[in-house]
Amino acid sequence: MPLIGRLIIQTLMKGGVYALLASGFSLIFGMAHIINLAHTAFFMLAAYGMFYFMHDLGWGTAPSIALTLVGVTLLGVLAYRFILNRIREHIVAVLLITIALGLVIQEVMVLAFGNHYLVAPPIVAGYTKIAGVSVANQQILSLGIMAVVIVFLWLALTKTKLGVSIRATAQDAEIASLMGISVPRTLTITMGIATALAAVGGISVAPLWTIYPQMWSPLLVMVMVIVVLGGLGSIKGSFIGAFIIALVENLIIFFMPSGSYLTTVFALLFMVIVLVVRPAGLFGTIFEEEKL
Repeated sequence: MPLIGRLIIQTLMKGGVYALLASGFSLIFGMAHIINLAHTAFFMLAAYGMFYFMHDLGWGTAPSIALTLVGVTLLGVLAYRFILNRIREHIVAVLLITIALGLVIQEVMVLAFGNHYLVAPPIVAGYTKIAGVSVANQQILSLGIMAVVIVFLWLALTKTKLGVSIRATAQDAEIASLMGISVPRTLTITMGIATALAAVGGISVAPLWTIYPQMWSPLLVMVMVIVVLGGLGSIKGSFIGAFIIALVENLIIFFMPSGSYLTTVFALLFMVIVLVVRPAGLFGTIFEEEKL
């Protein structure tokens, strides 16, 4: 029972992080058809931000979270407005520029913090016993933050005017523009939301995960696996795919500890098996022109 409890906690924790990252990745892809390979670099930047403000400067939790979230989100919006928006019609250029942006952020972190493994101070201390399993209060808090953000995102996309604008623009930008929706403004807001989701993920796990300059690279691979598995551009697919991949990954770690370095390989294998059965992913759509 304790083993199953730990498996559930770890799957929820990692699945929540993956869900935030994958939904943001899918959101900007579905809206602007931008494959943002620097997406997880913003996650890393937020984790470093929490470490810097709380550990190096000794700030409190609230100002550290606020400044990190605002700063990282603003950086993502500026990157879109002044770089990606100008080249978003050129897929190869977008891929090259975003991977370069991710590497630049990585090298800036190396210069600022060195090639060291760091952990931000915990926001809350202690442990709570749940179903016979000792769970760190920091994990419970992080899970709560991620759950609230995921629910808020879902409600915002389905119940608000902004959500309608985002979905309309994703389906057909020209028609959305004719309906009076400001497509450039909607795209900018969407990039801000996507970056903010990555920042929330980084903030949530900064006290729990090891922070290092290259941490964004393996995360990027897993996020792309999840997005393809769930169906390109499908937010629902990203949510469900995130927890499926997190479960697969944790099953390998729990039952094959010596093979834990193969988690990415097994995740890729699982994705391939699903795509053989459903070429468009779990919730993707195959358009008629793709069948020809």
